[in-house]
Formats: sequence, structure tokens, C-alpha cells
Amino acid sequence: MSDMEDSFDDVSCVSPQNLGSSSPGKKQSKENTITINCVTFPHPDTMPEQQLLKPTEWSYCDYFWADKKDPQGNGTMAGFELLLQKQLKGKQMQKEMSEFIRERIKIEEEYAKNLAKLSQNSLAAQEEGSLGEAWAQVKKSLADEAEVHLKFSAKLHSEVEKPLMNFRENFKKDMKKCDHHIADLRKQLASRYAAVEKARKALTERQRDLEMKTQQLEIKLSNKTEEDIKKARRKSTQAGDDLMRCVDLYNQAQSKWFEEMVTTTLELERLEVERVEMIRQHLCQYTQLRHETDMFNQSTVEPVDQLLRKVDPAKDRELWVREHKTGNIRPVDMEI
Repeated sequence: MSDMEDSFDDVSCVSPQNLGSSSPGKKQSKENTITINCVTFPHPDTMPEQQLLKPTEWSYCDYFWADKKDPQGNGTMAGFELLLQKQLKGKQMQKEMSEFIRERIKIEEEYAKNLAKLSQNSLAAQEEGSLGEAWAQVKKSLADEAEVHLKFSAKLHSEVEKPLMNFRENFKKDMKKCDHHIADLRKQLASRYAAVEKARKALTERQRDLEMKTQQLEIKLSNKTEEDIKKARRKSTQAGDDLMRCVDLYNQAQSKWFEEMVTTTLELERLEVERVEMIRQHLCQYTQLRHETDMFNQSTVEPVDQLLRKVDPAKDRELWVREHKTGNIRPVDMEI
């Protein structure tokens, strides 16, 4: 079953009269079309093969023409509404990503604060010698690392969080304008379709009146003159002309809606690609900053490593003994 047939099965608001008397197109007969929610499609039983506008691309402009049952209610939702919902959801996801990075920044700032505080701690400050120098460098490395994390948090704010938060600030307002534009075209289409149905009903009544008067004249059941028949025939012809005019106006409205749908859905598609690419680039920037932070953190411990390699217990003992010795003359036995 094709996607179009699926959409017909999904939509429950096709009026019985539409099944047999949907508004005719310029080249299609009533039997070849079906009107669903005032939009005319090829009839599924005689559906001609349609080429996708953008084959193989799964483009928005090819797959959102029919309405869909609204999961939140008993009505239907236009395909365009689904696309708008995706756009607005994407904006919300972008905002939540920005908030996530904001929380990451807070953690970095708190971590840096605690590292800086710990670097000022006086524990083991009296350690001496080469080991004391190494220990002092360990504490200094914490202060250096704290500075690295502060710089990391600042760059996260300016290069990741802020761009994510500020990207398309007026997006919701723009989407609302877009929604109203397409909705107005759809309302106009519904109005044109109502006019077609009204004109079709009027034509049926005029044809029935003409047929009845003609039959009455033939069987002498009425005193209607030929002039009455001509008058009825003129009204029937006029009703037919009115129907053709209404159908033409309907087709013009549907053509305008079609053109705007293609243009607008392609624009929404472009915006979504742009949004995804923007987020990808800024998340790549996040990972790049993380790599740089790791590299800078590594550089803060390199001086510690160097001093640890120089730790010499024997040398430390010599220096300590030289400073604190109390005498190098050893005791001897007592003589009588």
C-alpha cells in the first residue's frame, strides 16, 4: 500500500458525497479524484503514478500533504503542523542543551573554586628537602589547574552555551507567522471548496427542475410554455457556468496552497539542517575545549613530575643533618 493510500485510511472525515462527487480538476473527472478535508487528491482506485519532487531525499515537501489523526483528540492535524511541531521541538532541545552546558559550567566553576581553596591549605607545609619542594609544587599545581578550569568554564559560556541559547531568538515568532500564512491559505481553500459544493448543489437543482418541466410539457401535465423551458434551461446553463467558475477558483486556491507548501516546507527543511549543523559545530567546539583542558591540566603536573624525579632521600638526609646536627663525637666507655 502506498503512502497516499495509507493517508486515506488514516483520515476519517471524508464526506460520503465527496466519494462520488469530489470537485473536478481541469483535466481529471470526478471518478479520478477524491477530496479529503477540502484538498483534492488522485482517487486511490485510479491513482496515476506521481514522481516525488525530490526523489531519494526524504524531503519534507514530498511526505506531508495529507492530514493525520490528532493523537490528542478526535480531529485531524495538517501535515504542515507536524513539521512546525518538529521545528519548535528542535528549538526546545537546543535550549535544553544550552541549559545542560550551563550546569556543566557551574560544576567547573565550583571545582575550580575548591581546587584554589585546597591549594592554600597548610597541611604538610613543613615537609623539607627535595620532597618538600615536590609537595609545594603539588599544591601549586592545584592553583594552576583551578585557573585552567576557570578558563574552560569561561570559554564554554562564550563559545558553546551562549551561541546555543541565542541562536534564532525570534524563531517561535517566525514560526507562528509561517503557520498563520499556510493556515490562511488552507482556510481560503476550504472556502473555495464550500463554494464548489454549493454551486454543484445549485446545478443539480436546476437540472432537476429543467428535467421535470420538460417531462411535464411532454405528457401535457402542465400548461408550462416553451418559454418556461427556455428559462429553466438558461438557469441550468448559468448554474453550470457558476460551477465551472467556482471549480476554477478552487483550483487556483489549491495551486497557491501547493506552491506555498513546497516553498515553506523546503525552507523548514533548510532550517532544520542548519540547526543540526550549528549544534554539531558547537558540540565539536565543546570536545575541542575539553581536549585543550586535558592538555593544560597535564602541563600543570609536569613540574611536579620533574621535581618528583629529583627527590633524593640521601641528599635530603644530608641537608637535614647539616642543619640540625648536634655533634658527631660518639660516646666511649667510661674509665676507672
